[in-house]
Amino acid sequence: MEAYIFDWLNLLLRWLHVITAIAWIGSSFYFVWLDNSLVQPTDPELKEKGVGGELWAVHGGGFYNPQKYLLAPRQLPEHLHWFYWESYSTWLSGFALFSLLYLFNANVFLVDRNVFDMSASMAGGTAIAFLVFNWLIYDAICSNIGDRPNADRLVNLLVGLQVVVSVWAACHLFSGRAAFLISGASLATIMSANVLVWIIPGQRKMVASMRAGQAPDPIHGKRGKQRSVHNTYFTLPVLFAMLSNHYSMTYSAPHNWLVLLMIMAAGALIRQFFVLRHKGVYNWWYPGVAVALLLAVAIGLSPMMRDKPVPAAVHHQEQAKPADAAAAPAAVASAGDDAKAPAATGGFAQVQQVIEARCIQCHAAKPTLMPVPGKGVLLDSKEHIAQHAQQIYQQAVLQKTMPLGNMTNITDDERAIIGKWFEAGAATN
Repeated sequence: MEAYIFDWLNLLLRWLHVITAIAWIGSSFYFVWLDNSLVQPTDPELKEKGVGGELWAVHGGGFYNPQKYLLAPRQLPEHLHWFYWESYSTWLSGFALFSLLYLFNANVFLVDRNVFDMSASMAGGTAIAFLVFNWLIYDAICSNIGDRPNADRLVNLLVGLQVVVSVWAACHLFSGRAAFLISGASLATIMSANVLVWIIPGQRKMVASMRAGQAPDPIHGKRGKQRSVHNTYFTLPVLFAMLSNHYSMTYSAPHNWLVLLMIMAAGALIRQFFVLRHKGVYNWWYPGVAVALLLAVAIGLSPMMRDKPVPAAVHHQEQAKPADAAAAPAAVASAGDDAKAPAATGGFAQVQQVIEARCIQCHAAKPTLMPVPGKGVLLDSKEHIAQHAQQIYQQAVLQKTMPLGNMTNITDDERAIIGKWFEAGAATN
C-alpha cells in the first residue's frame, strides 16, 4: 500500500510540474517572441500615448493588438496582470518531486560509489548546496558586473564558465542520472530566483514610483531584461536535463559531463536561432552548429563506437572479455572465490541468482536500500521475475539503467546471463 501511495504522489507531482512548466515556458516564449516582433506604430495617437511598439495578430477567430510602451503609460490601469506564479509553481512542484524521488532515497538515486563515495545525508546536502550556490554565484556575477556599460559579453562568458564547472562537478559527485537532473535543476533555480528576486521586485518598484507620480528608474527594466534573456537561453538546456533520466545512453556515458554540455550548448544555439528569427534575421549557422553537436554526441555514444576495441596499452591490467556471452563466468561468484565458475547458460537458476544478488535490495516486499519497492516492482519470487521479464531485460540488459548507479555492482557477464535467458524465451523451469 505504501508503494501504491508513493506512485500516486509521484504521478500527481510530475503531472503538476509539467502543467506549470508548460504555462511558464509558454508565457516566457510568447513574450520573447512578442518583444522581438513589435513594430513602431504609425498612428500619431499611439505615439502620443508613449507606445513604442505594437503588433497585429489573429488567433482563434479574433484579432489582437498588443502594445508596448517605451517605459510605461502615463496613467497606470487599476488592474495589472503579473506573470510570476507560473515560475514559482513550476519550481515548487519540481523541488517537491526532486525531494520525493531523490532526496528521500539519496542512497539509491544520488550516490554512485564508483563516482564518489559519500553518505546519503552528505549527498542530499550537497545536492541542495548545488542549487543554492549556483544561484549565489550567478547572482554575484550579474549584480557586480551586469550594471557596467557594455558588460553583457563578459557576463555571458562568466555565466557560461559557471555552467561548465557546475556540470563537471555534478558529474564527478553524483550518479550520472542525478548529475544531469541536478544540473538542470540548478539552472531552473536560477531562472525562478531571477523572477523572484529581480524581475518582479523591479517591476513593483517601477509601478510604485509611477503611482507616486515619480519617474521610474530605468535600471530596474535593464536588470529585469538581462535576467529574462538569460532565462530564455536556459530553457531548452533545462528541458533536456529534465528528460534525460529516460535515456541512460547519455548520463551513463564515460564522459557524461561533456555529453551534457554539448547537448545544452545545442539547445542554447537553437534558441538563439528562434530569437533572431523573431526579429526577421535567419542565421542558419546556429541550428547548423547545434545539429553538428547533437550528431557528434550521437555518433560518440553509438554502440559501434562504444564497442570499438581499446588499445591493449590502455587496459593492460584488465582481463580480456570473453568473445561470447555463453563463455561468461557464472553470476554472483563471491569476491575472492578461486573456483572456476561454470559457463553462463542463461538458465533460470542463474538468472534468479543474479536477481537475488543484485536486484531484490530494491525490489522485494521489504527492500533494504529503499523504503518501498522501486516502482512497485517485486522480483523476490519466480512468479514475479516471470511477470517482469520484459522490464528486467529492457532495464538491466538493453538500457543498463538498473541497478540505479550500479549500487549492487552487477557485471556485464551477469547482464549477459539475463539477456541470454530472455532471448531464449524467459522460461522459469
